[in-house]
Amino acid sequence: MNQYATQLGEGRMGKLIAAYDWTSTSLGSLETWPAALRSVVELILGQRHAICVFWGPDLTLLYNDAYAPILGAKEEGALGQPAAEIWWDVWNDIKPFVDQALSGEGTWSEELPLVMTRNGFPEQTYWTFSYSPLYDGGKIVGMINVASDATPTVVAREREAALHNEMIHRLKNTLAVASAIVSSTLRNASDLNEARTIVIDRINALGRAQDLLHGDAREVSMREMIGVALSAHIDHPGRIDIHGPDLTLAAQQAIGLSLAVYELATNSVKYGALSSDKGKVFVSWNWNDAGALRFVWRETGGPPVKAPVRKGFGSRLTNSIVAGYFEGTAATHFHEDGIE
Repeated sequence: MNQYATQLGEGRMGKLIAAYDWTSTSLGSLETWPAALRSVVELILGQRHAICVFWGPDLTLLYNDAYAPILGAKEEGALGQPAAEIWWDVWNDIKPFVDQALSGEGTWSEELPLVMTRNGFPEQTYWTFSYSPLYDGGKIVGMINVASDATPTVVAREREAALHNEMIHRLKNTLAVASAIVSSTLRNASDLNEARTIVIDRINALGRAQDLLHGDAREVSMREMIGVALSAHIDHPGRIDIHGPDLTLAAQQAIGLSLAVYELATNSVKYGALSSDKGKVFVSWNWNDAGALRFVWRETGGPPVKAPVRKGFGSRLTNSIVAGYFEGTAATHFHEDGIE
């Protein structure tokens, strides 16, 4: 091992760079490296931030220990390879930044979205990074990349926004249900005292449904979950027909399905069978011949039904999100006398 190789230190990448056969690259053997390249390699190896260097006509890759996780599964065989071959999946996206740095002007990007195939599958990632030109004898011979994976920050922020939107949507629905409870009660009650008692009972039932959505139980009875989710929407027992075998659901499945049932009931109160004095809802579940759970919500006796022009939160919730909890599929059918 030559003297320069020993200067690369005892870190993982220092050892790998020292042992690598650089004669197979455009950089040539380690002994012939120019002082500028040696200096920048020593610099990045001593840093704990993720840094890599692209040097020479092929933009050959060298990197430090902190940069290795960025490569993911690409890291195997990445050292000493041309940048365009390593980052083929995002090369068209980053090429303008590369060209800018190689023209002598540094770049800065914050939370740049890039779909990478680092681990054998496409994944949405976000990066905050800079490219800066590297010189040797006054000539640009490469660039240095200081990078930070912003994906966790962006994903967390998006989840917070989605949660905020869901809470707003749920609040609007809760207010809509409360309004429907009051109007339905006043329409059917014989006097004000009866109306007052019924409204209080139903508002309390609405609160219990909300508690279920935020509960921490590990398993939930299917029948109990459906009953609680529907209790706030029912003005008399004959409006709902529920039947199915006794079974329990995992907490996440129960929460997901209760959200769907609550959403369906809310829409029924606002627009469907439960908005009419004669409307009725049938809820059933059973095991089909393949041993899979089949769950059906069917409305009859409500106003005429038409398929909506666009899909809203409720459609996405019932047909996509909740179906995912069960690794299954879902669909909504718009029959003339009610949805199914």
